[in-house]
Amino acid sequence: MRRSILLLILLSTAVSCGSDETPVGPAVREDGPTLTVLQPNTIVDGSLLVVEGNSFVPPESGSSRLQLRGSFRGVDVEISAAARFTDYNRMEIDWPGAASVGLTAGHGFFDGEARIIVESSIDGATHLSPPLKVSLNIADTLEPTLKSVSGGVAFVNSRILVEGEDFLLGGNEGITTALLEGCFQRDGDANCDTIGGLSLTCDPEKPFSRDRCTFAFDPRIAGIHPGTFIGKVSLRNNPGGLPAGATTSAQPITVQLSRPAVFSLSPSTSSLGQYVFVTGGGFVGGADQSLTTLEFKGSFTPKGGSPMNTNLSLVPEFVSGELVRYVLNEDDELGKAVDLRNVSGSFDGTVQPVTLFGAETESGDPVPMTLKIGGVRQVIYLRFMPSFVESLRHFGLRAADQRIRDRVFQVARRDYQGVNVDFRDTVPQDFALYEQVEVSGPDPNGLGMLGYDNTPGKDKENMRLYDKIGGVNATTQEDGYPGYGGVFVESFFGFSTDPGVFAKKLDGADPLFDAVFDPFRTDRGGSPVTAEELGAGIPELTSGDACPSTERPTQIACAVWALGSMIGTTLTHEIGHSLGLADPYGADFHNPGDVPGRLMDSGGARDLPERVEIGGKHGAFCDSEFDYLRQILPTEQDAPSVSRPSCF
Repeated sequence: MRRSILLLILLSTAVSCGSDETPVGPAVREDGPTLTVLQPNTIVDGSLLVVEGNSFVPPESGSSRLQLRGSFRGVDVEISAAARFTDYNRMEIDWPGAASVGLTAGHGFFDGEARIIVESSIDGATHLSPPLKVSLNIADTLEPTLKSVSGGVAFVNSRILVEGEDFLLGGNEGITTALLEGCFQRDGDANCDTIGGLSLTCDPEKPFSRDRCTFAFDPRIAGIHPGTFIGKVSLRNNPGGLPAGATTSAQPITVQLSRPAVFSLSPSTSSLGQYVFVTGGGFVGGADQSLTTLEFKGSFTPKGGSPMNTNLSLVPEFVSGELVRYVLNEDDELGKAVDLRNVSGSFDGTVQPVTLFGAETESGDPVPMTLKIGGVRQVIYLRFMPSFVESLRHFGLRAADQRIRDRVFQVARRDYQGVNVDFRDTVPQDFALYEQVEVSGPDPNGLGMLGYDNTPGKDKENMRLYDKIGGVNATTQEDGYPGYGGVFVESFFGFSTDPGVFAKKLDGADPLFDAVFDPFRTDRGGSPVTAEELGAGIPELTSGDACPSTERPTQIACAVWALGSMIGTTLTHEIGHSLGLADPYGADFHNPGDVPGRLMDSGGARDLPERVEIGGKHGAFCDSEFDYLRQILPTEQDAPSVSRPSCF
């Protein structure tokens, strides 16, 4: 099955009449993505090759392949294999083995160059990356060598470090396992119980590390009580789909197990939907017979109120032996004891870890801790989809991608200033409950919408916290509404007097759109923005007063300003819908009538100058809408001094 993943495998040897240079012609351009590293350095059947760099191309824009050209065992070779897009900085290649790519031997050293070759579906050309010098050890099998094993004082599920050579990295190439045997003497007992026959996965300490791996001192080894394990460790490679290899010689190990412990809680202040990370040791979980609980004993003092005795037993999510995380929610003992939506305050007392494994129970010492509860915060992840990046090519603004994103975030944070909203450009790791908004290219509904909130129904007072504006929502489709949500950048071409093939002209089409974007649209005779132009410097605009312009640097700055403003205000409008606006306690989704400067007016009531924020115009939440947002997402931050139009 792994062989089928490689779409193209080529092997050739140099001949006297052939050239060793890649031909470059009208349809072949040396302007492809940049490679910075190819890993791992040693590859075996089933290995996952990872190429890092920048400007890689998603599959909808073209196919990519890795080319290796150089010498293998003294013979000139060329190998080409399909590369899988992960993101704009990473490609992955499944290595099927030396024989599958036609190499004459199963192992040997390759020295040469690596390139990513892109067959573009946008312009039909072949784009070559600059070559990257690489040296690879190609192997058919790997047999591990064991040099040392760490031990000493540890907790249950502590990671035990193993050092050696030729470990497997997991995935299709297989795993390295640690074989453990010995005996365990529980504190206070005279007997040492025999332990044997345990096989534990030894994971790479770091990605692509073949000389250092770690395994967890699993509770299956000796339970969860404190005591001392004395034994030995050996290693064995288990290649994917093949019989296990030989076992190494053993190394001695002694581990003195301690009781579970809590070291810290973070962050110091948390809110509904947020993770509280608990660091310590000896935590268990992730299996049917394993569980860690946290026993809180003390008092909770609400802001402006009196202390209340609070004894809680909370069940966190197991992450590792050193980390568990608990999400503040409304369904367990804490959520029922404290109104996490409307009450803030501080818990002061002790936290005690209790672990359970099968019929065994072990407790750690209670430790003094303080946990503050803050007001509800709406975290919003803005996800820019690959189709968004490709649509920027139609605007001639692909090179200005990051600057446009920066402007989008600037607009979003401005519109929600004074409201407890936190915009993120990466997937939040500290919140379990967060909203996601997708910014993409064409409207997949085929309706030419600029943006659409496809969340299920009006969320009065923001009870969900986890809405997703994007993707497809079957519930909204069942109700007869469009299924796909998000912000659809390509539909903005509808404001052009000549949108071309990208959109249908809107009733609000305006020559202003053409004046701003035509200098860069190739379908209108413009020249796309280049990285060199950005590097030479463009003005940093604080308003749209200089737009449109006839000078190239300011034209670029105006295009960034205008497109970033359009995207930004469209997504803040759609987010407003997901929070219950424009009429949170009624049936309407937009403000009545047409009043200039109201962000939640219907689409036809918001003209282009207001959307691109040129000519002194821009939108804002009207007065009662902003009051509502401040009520459901309160913050100690002062409200901005903004003149807000009336909602009625």
